[in-house]
Amino acid sequence: MARATRDLVGELVRNALELAQADRALPPIPPIELRIERPKEREHGDYSCNVALRLASAVRMPPMEVASAIAQRIMRTEPVADVDVARPGFINIKLDADWQRGQLLSVIEAGDAWGRIDIGSGHRVQVEFVSANPTGPLQVGNGRGAVLGDALASVLDAAGFEVEREYYVNDAGAQIRLFGRTLFARYQQQFGREVPLPDGGYQGAYMVDVARRLKEESGDRWLENSEDPPSELSERGLQLMVEQIRSDLALLRVEFDNWQRESALYDQANGSDGQSTYDVAMGRLRDGAFVIEKEGAVWFRSEDLGDDKDNVLIRSSGEPTYFASDVAYHYDKFLTRSFDTVIDVWGADHQGHVARTKAAVSAVGGDGEALEVLLYQLVHLRRGEERVRMSKRTGEIVTLRELIEEVGSDAARFFMLQRSADAQMDFDLAAAASADPRQNPASYVKYAHARCASVLRNAEEAGLSPSSDHLEVLSEEQETALIGEILRLPELVADMATKREPHHLTYYAQGLAQAFTQFYDAHRIVVPDEPERSGARLTLTQASQAALAAALRLIGVEAPDEM
Repeated sequence: MARATRDLVGELVRNALELAQADRALPPIPPIELRIERPKEREHGDYSCNVALRLASAVRMPPMEVASAIAQRIMRTEPVADVDVARPGFINIKLDADWQRGQLLSVIEAGDAWGRIDIGSGHRVQVEFVSANPTGPLQVGNGRGAVLGDALASVLDAAGFEVEREYYVNDAGAQIRLFGRTLFARYQQQFGREVPLPDGGYQGAYMVDVARRLKEESGDRWLENSEDPPSELSERGLQLMVEQIRSDLALLRVEFDNWQRESALYDQANGSDGQSTYDVAMGRLRDGAFVIEKEGAVWFRSEDLGDDKDNVLIRSSGEPTYFASDVAYHYDKFLTRSFDTVIDVWGADHQGHVARTKAAVSAVGGDGEALEVLLYQLVHLRRGEERVRMSKRTGEIVTLRELIEEVGSDAARFFMLQRSADAQMDFDLAAAASADPRQNPASYVKYAHARCASVLRNAEEAGLSPSSDHLEVLSEEQETALIGEILRLPELVADMATKREPHHLTYYAQGLAQAFTQFYDAHRIVVPDEPERSGARLTLTQASQAALAAALRLIGVEAPDEM
């Protein structure tokens, strides 16, 4: 498992700081967080540290003196080659070129697992995402949440966390009852009955398709049922909708470890001492005096926990609200299943629910700060300059399946991950469907991986193979730049896992593909009359292929050997 180069450098700087204090070149001070960063200008070195600027006032010394005291004590050992001090007090660090070249062998050995680190140390994290109501097919916006959640889970896994992906199936409440009544009406219409849809019923053509499927499966068995709607019909309809959701997500290469049903929270068989998870969670709120009754309803008193208003838990009709289900659900996550951290990936329209859900976690005995909510903005489809709002097939909103069928799962995932979650997205269908690498960044990165594979095949046919015997010949500008990009992935994984920002993967993949392309364009790799140089460049190509495969795997995109 790799260690980020930045961490190795940070250790040497930390040791130098402690040595400077031990030598009394600096006065003793409390521990301080070190920030090791990449300078914007390469001539300033590979890494830079501003610790002297941050310490200067505390130690009452000029920043340049502080920087010099630390820099003099940084060991010039792997991976550090040289250290200098720059005004107003930066410590600039240059890496050892031979050490960097030698790391290519570790990259090749890791293959598409390159970049894996262990900052998570087995910390248990649940990532819950998509969780769209099973009352209709997934829409394009759900696809953005799916890709963000799945890529974040992959990054956390690569960073050493124990990760579980979960889909929460809302199969209880008023919307589900309305779904059942709508489906029963559509089912009866399949037999020629003139039955109107219920008020507010689901109008989509997909309901007709589900009703037709039920007729094919079961004939007229539910026509004379005394229930309205028949419970078995509603349950089977929901099963079919969940199957479709699973199928659509599988097209996008999204798989879940667990599908948690809302109805299970109310099942006494799933609780303890004859109580359901919902009963236990509500009992926790009552025991903690977080429940009040007013206006005939039961409310969650959350103002003391950081929320700005009370929220209804149980309506005057006696029916629990969606929020009450959320309280029970998060009790189950934290107190029953004992996740250390829970990350909910929600659409930005749920922003108003964040504070009350965190408050509820604290109220039932969990750690509200251990609940993190990643909010993502809307997706707008366009084809070139034309805005796309409706499905060509049905005249309704474009579904996730339609998007994948038009552009493919690779482009869908790559494009969905190109912007940070808090930025609105314009998804260009024309660019995503294009096979031209100049228009489609997913194709550009995949093509770079395929080119690596092609170079290695051609070399084998010419009787040449990668060799680590003379890596010192890799000294050209494009070669050193490419090595630097390859070795950057472990620290990027650390940053993305810590900040919950998986979108940086697409930038990294494009930058790495560009660095390899520049190397490929500038230099002959297979040079039969220069076997030592060829062997070294083939090693660099092999490492490039591994790093590209690792980045694409984390994004969830295929890494083809031919295109």
